[in-house]
Amino acid sequence: MADYLLDQIRSEIGDLRTILESLPESTIKTVLKMAEVTAEGIINGKVVFTCGNGGSAADAQHIAGELVGRFRRKKVHGYKAIALTTNSSVVTALANDFSYREIFSKQLESRGETGDILLSLSTSGNSPNTVRAAEEAGKLGMITLAFVGQENGDLGDISDYVLNVPHQDFARIQETHMLMGHIYCGLVEEIVVSKG
Repeated sequence: MADYLLDQIRSEIGDLRTILESLPESTIKTVLKMAEVTAEGIINGKVVFTCGNGGSAADAQHIAGELVGRFRRKKVHGYKAIALTTNSSVVTALANDFSYREIFSKQLESRGETGDILLSLSTSGNSPNTVRAAEEAGKLGMITLAFVGQENGDLGDISDYVLNVPHQDFARIQETHMLMGHIYCGLVEEIVVSKG
């Protein structure tokens, strides 16, 4: 195996370690606040919606799955969580009949209610469909959470709570989003169970 490839692996691991070690206290507090408002919503029978594109779509689905199923704590029943990326018939119909920009917002228009939660993931913070979803969620009186990269982008600017990863590389941003997503799910469980 070429030494330069081993060096590349070490470098990328080092990059991620640096990001995680340099996360500000405000980011840690933001994750806790996101978990608190989500847990409060779940206790009150509200729904958590998630969305994203590409790798962020996979992460959005993963987070919704952790909330519905078991993360670390045994649940009496799963929490109401829906990934807006998963119904291919709905997504493709909305993209075809309206635009790709509307694939999440139109779903929220038909399903979202005041007090529900939207968690949007976008490494750039400027994915038009996540921005449009947050706009629609705001109109409906939903709570909006965003996982973004170094630049807040439009999504970060309009969301109620924003987790910002201070890096430019999409891969490092997504890796950090997934770590924070797992921490968020674990905190939600702890809070809901402690109040149950």
